[in-house]
Amino acid sequence: MLQKAEVELAAGRAVSRETLERLEVFSQALLKWSPKINLIARNTYDDLWSRHIIDSVQLVACVDVVPRGWCDLGTGGGLPGLVLACLGREIWPDTAFQFIESDARKAAFLTMMTSQLGLRATVTRQRIEQAPAAQASHVSARALAALPLLLAYCHRHLESGGIALLPKGRNRGDELEAATRSWQFELETRPSRVDPESAILVVRHLRPREASQ
Repeated sequence: MLQKAEVELAAGRAVSRETLERLEVFSQALLKWSPKINLIARNTYDDLWSRHIIDSVQLVACVDVVPRGWCDLGTGGGLPGLVLACLGREIWPDTAFQFIESDARKAAFLTMMTSQLGLRATVTRQRIEQAPAAQASHVSARALAALPLLLAYCHRHLESGGIALLPKGRNRGDELEAATRSWQFELETRPSRVDPESAILVVRHLRPREASQ
């Protein structure tokens, strides 16, 4: 069982036993189904809690207002979206989550887990660039695309004034430099609790650069 103190430290707030149990059920499902549908890399099975669950939980600490709606892009096996929805059931009970995932088997897994865990979430099985605009106040994506393309995806699904939370690794500096050629935004960088070379990019006021010229 995941340690309560570890989850609360990452989330920046208290969590209930029920939330921990949902995260435990989800983690066991990841291990069960990953060999069949490649949800997470095999070499991360032994470090599942830190590498995947806590890495997702820590996005909660970056949120300072109750989300009106949360869209997770390229959700895959549920990271970070399904983890956030598990926490959201307790701390943001009125927030609806949307997972956009084009792979049929992964979308089926997300649908199964959403039902099993009683989450307020829907699964959209479409490509990100083809799915109807989510108009979400918060958008997240993990290990999905380089930042210039990722910001285009976020812009499509964010409402005006929305916030994107994007975990990024050691190459984020190069990606940021490339992204600023096409996009304007306000950026806050939060250190990762899991990997000292990684960070969470908190992006606000995202808009195409040409639109402001």
